[in-house]
Amino acid sequence: MRFGVNYTPTHGWFHHWLDFDLDEIRADLDSIAALGLDHVRVFALWPLFQPNRTLIRPRAVEQLVALTDAAAERGLDVAVDGLQGHLSSFDFLPSWTVTWHRRNLFTDPEAIEAQAAYLRTLAAALRERPNFLGMTLGNEINQFSGGPHPDPHPASATRTGAWLRRMLAACEQGAPGRAHLHAGDDATWYRHGHPFTPEQAATVGAMTAVHSWVFNGTAQRHGPAGRATEQHAAYLIELSKAWATDPARPVWLQEVGAPAPHIPPERAAAFTAATLGAALDCPHLWGVTWWCSHDVDRALADFPELEYGLGLLTHSRRPKPAGRELARVAAGWRAEGPSPALRTTALVLDPQPQPQTPPRTRAQDQLQDQAAQAQVRTACAPGGAFFEAWAALAAEGARPAVVLASRAADPAHLAARGITETVRPSEVPLGAVPPPARRTSREDGPHA
Repeated sequence: MRFGVNYTPTHGWFHHWLDFDLDEIRADLDSIAALGLDHVRVFALWPLFQPNRTLIRPRAVEQLVALTDAAAERGLDVAVDGLQGHLSSFDFLPSWTVTWHRRNLFTDPEAIEAQAAYLRTLAAALRERPNFLGMTLGNEINQFSGGPHPDPHPASATRTGAWLRRMLAACEQGAPGRAHLHAGDDATWYRHGHPFTPEQAATVGAMTAVHSWVFNGTAQRHGPAGRATEQHAAYLIELSKAWATDPARPVWLQEVGAPAPHIPPERAAAFTAATLGAALDCPHLWGVTWWCSHDVDRALADFPELEYGLGLLTHSRRPKPAGRELARVAAGWRAEGPSPALRTTALVLDPQPQPQTPPRTRAQDQLQDQAAQAQVRTACAPGGAFFEAWAALAAEGARPAVVLASRAADPAHLAARGITETVRPSEVPLGAVPPPARRTSREDGPHA
């Protein structure tokens, strides 16, 4: 089990690459290591590393290697995100992909080759570093592919699937055998029609990554101390396994945090403890990487308000209650080394497509499949029938797994996952379903 943090530099935030100061970075990493964490996830600002389609700046790559070496000196492993992409409501795309030089990130052949070269170069620069875990393609880069992004790069699921495999192959060429993967926001699981799909998340790459944020309607519906809120991360972990073809595929809780005001600051430590307790009760969890290491300096303008206080440590590198709680849980887990039991009861996820009147054409079949997929993702989102049924079971003290209806009658699949009982959402008494609430996006701000 790994416990780490998404590294947000105290000196200049992610703009620190412009004024790279290794002493400041070492001080940041010292404060992270003092919490007893074992890895950091770091973010290269894409326009600074690849300002021209055929120019990958050697000095920027050297700085990334220097940061990785500084982490190694403190016993910290490093996972690297390449295509940044998108961070805390700000987009960072190189000029050769926008306006007069507009290229679709996911479909333009020249853009695809340039991205592959960039990711391969970063991976190759780190391949000899024993503390290099692997590449994540980018931070929630899926959000560029459609709404609600104000300037999307549209692509079909077929094209995004091809893009993912091309990018991951480039990472593998650069650093063979490392844990290369991709990661998206919860649109992957919750937004109908989104071209990055649950199947891609759960089958492509070395492991599945989930990002859990309760400002997506969960905390608004269930409250900061609601069971659905405290188990949202565990829900996403278990939901992702429904699409996995490997029953033992590892899942990385790559982002999770306590966003105010949805989680009041005085509840941050309790939320951290409850979230970790539920997530660590999920079999095949690779690790937890909290968002984020340090608070954002309030001298920096225009962040959504919730972004400023998400750190485990203050901007002056002092531990906060959530940071101390994560440190306590990590130390306890390492001392006791518990292994969570398999989840024997599974909630059945069924798209329940609308029946069609025969005869049916191939086009009608495709439309029905699309409608079914839309229903699945809508049902899985906060307020959806499946989400609320899972939350109700969890509130009763159950430990529900998730299985697709197409696999619920497959004895071999159930046995491989340790499932001995299946339950349909219609069999779960929900009581009073909380009323709809406005989703507060992490992107609220200049693009809201």
